[in-house]
Order: sequence, then structure tokens, then C-alpha cells
Amino acid sequence: MMSLTQQIIIIASIVIGTLLTRFLPFMIFKSNKPTPKYIKYLGYVLPPAVFGLLVVYSLKDVTLTSLEGFLPELLAIGLIIVLHYWRRSMLLSIAGGTVFYMFLVQGVF
Repeated sequence: MMSLTQQIIIIASIVIGTLLTRFLPFMIFKSNKPTPKYIKYLGYVLPPAVFGLLVVYSLKDVTLTSLEGFLPELLAIGLIIVLHYWRRSMLLSIAGGTVFYMFLVQGVF
């Protein structure tokens, strides 16, 4: 069990780390100067790269040897694609796909 001092140190470290990640970009990149090109590039390419990484991580344990091993994932991915092209809403796509996948896993397969 942690002592009170250890708990305070951990909480303080988390608070400092959170504040640094929130305020540091505003301190480094002033509003009166243009944003560097490499930062704009990273802002453009990192979000799709992160989602691609999440898709690969989510599907890494899918087995193709049985229908129950891949069909829920395949149907949920299909629904996510349809919802995204229909509404162009990432929140709707992710939430709808997640709810549908959980329904399939818990109730159908």
C-alpha cells in the first residue's frame, strides 16, 4: 500500500504532466508567428496514422478459421464505413460500430 506522500507525489506528477502537454504548445508556438510547416504536416498525417494503428491493433487477434472469429468484426467495420460515408461523423461511426459489435458478440455470436 502506498503512503500518503507517495500518493501526493503521483497525483502531482500527473497534474504537472497534464498541464505541460496542454500549455507547452502555446508557449512554444506563439500566436503572432506562423506555425512551422513540419507541425502542420504532423497535424495532417498523425490522426489517420493513429486510427490506422488502432484498427490494426483491434484486428490483430481475429481468427479466420471460424465464422465466429471474424464475422462480427467484418460486419462492424462495414457498418462503420457506411455510417461514416453517410454522416461524415467520426463520433457516430465509432459509437455505432462499437455498439453494433458488442450487440453481435454478446447476443448473436
